[in-house]
Amino acid sequence: MNIPIFLSYPKPYLKRQATFIKYIRKYLNDRGIEARTLEVTDYDTDEPLTAIRRLMLESNGMITIAFRRALIKKGVGKPESDVKNEKEYKLNNQWLTSPYCHIEPAMAFQIGLPILIFREAGVIDDGMLEKGVSGIYLPEFDLDKNIEEYFDSEEWKQLIRKWECFIRTVYLSKGRPPELY
Repeated sequence: MNIPIFLSYPKPYLKRQATFIKYIRKYLNDRGIEARTLEVTDYDTDEPLTAIRRLMLESNGMITIAFRRALIKKGVGKPESDVKNEKEYKLNNQWLTSPYCHIEPAMAFQIGLPILIFREAGVIDDGMLEKGVSGIYLPEFDLDKNIEEYFDSEEWKQLIRKWECFIRTVYLSKGRPPELY
């Protein structure tokens, strides 16, 4: 039996994003891990947050891929700030991802699932995408470079192996009765 995990990502709109997902799904499948994604492998007629929670409760971990979705060509953060130590800053040529790339990992964190978040280069690193928020290293990948090289990198190998160890521990623990002392 494969170990189910929640694989979360915005619907790819570029071929290289879809290829990135294929690489991850293949890796997980080859390792006996079943990647489940709402509206891809699993469907639910309830409201999205209920469906997400249900799927998470059946999962042993989560991977989120924060793909680029919306480009801010010219923008300003904290415009016209008048509070001490708060300064206006530029958001030129910055990318936003889906809000679900923040919501779903936060939900997974609340129920104690091991989380691994990958952020595409250029996506703003705030909320759940900020380094250190979820406690695990948050890698950035660049789809303008060779995808195969990323999956051959030490960063990928070390992170995915560490996360995989966590999800296998969760899977084994779920099968054991609770300890009273």
